[in-house]
Amino acid sequence: MNKNLFITATDTDVGKTLIASSLIKGIKSETTLGYKPIAAGCELKNGKLINQDALSLLAAGDIKLDYDLVNPYALKPPIAPHIAAEQVNLQIQHNELTAGLVKIHQQAEALVVVEGAGGWMLPTSMNTFLSDWVSEHQMPVILVVGMKLGCLNHALLTAQAIQQSNAKLVGWIANCVDDNMLQQQANIDSLHKLMPVPCFGVVPYLAEGQSAAEYLDFEQIEKMLINC
Repeated sequence: MNKNLFITATDTDVGKTLIASSLIKGIKSETTLGYKPIAAGCELKNGKLINQDALSLLAAGDIKLDYDLVNPYALKPPIAPHIAAEQVNLQIQHNELTAGLVKIHQQAEALVVVEGAGGWMLPTSMNTFLSDWVSEHQMPVILVVGMKLGCLNHALLTAQAIQQSNAKLVGWIANCVDDNMLQQQANIDSLHKLMPVPCFGVVPYLAEGQSAAEYLDFEQIEKMLINC
């Protein structure tokens, strides 16, 4: 049966791609593919805008897909996507995001791990948000918490926003992005007590290119997927 799993985060650059690609590689119970519907900060290669995060998801997938399937909205400037789209007279359409997801599911019966852009309340226009689309499709949501100063507030506010959007927050993953964070374990312990959903893993500070898979609780994640 086709399923989706959405990965969001407390901020930009706190490890959504690391976690999403590790989930794609680590989930063994079903064919798993990646989808990065909106990406900013793309580079022009051979006349085509390409995003490194989307390439990572593409490489992790159980089936090799065309790049355009994985990343339908590729925007060059590393800025808020709706602003980048406006600069090239483009509107981000939620029905196009859905059409892209359908095309991926047409390739195989699969779990599609959908990586968001930025945080939960990412505008796709001046009156729509990517979170609207996620809520509409009732995707289970995993929140990546970037462990750095301020993360408790960021995590709790984001969890609250997800739940108030009538989306299905199912778990969180701590990603230790600041190797010098003071009282890191105390902050993680606080999140265990304060977050309304279970923790699916604590990823230590990793060198570039390392996988987070060994630090994720795939038994718990796969049980969650069965129940969603």
